[in-house]
Amino acid sequence: MAPFRAAARSHETKIRFLLSGAVNTLLGLAIFPALMLTLGRRGVHYMAILAISQATMVTVAYLSAKFLVFRTRGAYFREFARFSTFYAASFALNLAALPLLVEVFHVRPIIAQSGFAVAIILTSYLWHSRVTFRPGDLDR
Repeated sequence: MAPFRAAARSHETKIRFLLSGAVNTLLGLAIFPALMLTLGRRGVHYMAILAISQATMVTVAYLSAKFLVFRTRGAYFREFARFSTFYAASFALNLAALPLLVEVFHVRPIIAQSGFAVAIILTSYLWHSRVTFRPGDLDR
């Protein structure tokens, strides 16, 4: 059991990142469909719902990464700017991909958005571990 504890301690940040990512992923995958089922039924366009879900999840993900995963201090603006850069680029791509999938290929919005979310999940760790919370780069 001691080797397991030592390994867990040496990879504590990675483990916290995975756990936080799992929770954020579940929330992220749930928020768009939930908003579609509530706001969409009230006539809110799926693109407006996409913007609301994106802004909400970027904020939640940043706060959990900062305070629960990397436990950094200060550098709020710089970190949030780096963190948001990834999501701004992915959001721009999402803005182009979602209407194409829905309007041209007739994929249901929830299915199209879920597929896009999987791609974002797979690439976010690389960005955040190498850019946003790069060790020694920010005030801790």
